[in-house]
Amino acid sequence: MRKLKITELSRITTAEFKIVEKIPLIVILDQVRSLNNIGSVFRTSDAFRVESIYLCGITATPPNSEIHKTALGAEFSVDWKYFENTVDAIRQLQSENVKVFAIEQVEKSVMLQDFEVEEGIRYAIVFGNEVKGVDQKVVDVCDGCIEIPQFGTKHSLNVSVTAGIVVWDLFQKLSQNLSLE
Repeated sequence: MRKLKITELSRITTAEFKIVEKIPLIVILDQVRSLNNIGSVFRTSDAFRVESIYLCGITATPPNSEIHKTALGAEFSVDWKYFENTVDAIRQLQSENVKVFAIEQVEKSVMLQDFEVEEGIRYAIVFGNEVKGVDQKVVDVCDGCIEIPQFGTKHSLNVSVTAGIVVWDLFQKLSQNLSLE
């Protein structure tokens, strides 16, 4: 096996990314502190053609050199919006018939592998603060919660790792009818 060169990967340009079909998914970052985590979520969102990212509360926004270190330019390809209040972002999305799910451990959460998407529905997923998770006020206005099953001694994952797992899973479920060329 030979490792491929970057020039052999046939990636689309930022301009092409702006116009290609995206999966019907919006990522919401609720009070995420780490600029590296924010950048990583941008990069993951680019990789799996996420529609947009909503940055809420203390979550920093581009342009920012620390976000750029991990985003590697994905902050230019993935559309984003800033909201001072996460609940306001969710209510706006719900008024547009987007179903919003927090990624959090709560009573009656749906395990990620059991979460089923509906055709023709747009989704948003909320990822929370590195220490406190998704704020309870935010959980209260969501349409439901999705949980990643865990089997070790720790009760949580890093927010950017969580985003990678969940976005990849939802990409597989939502991209069935997309042209990904």
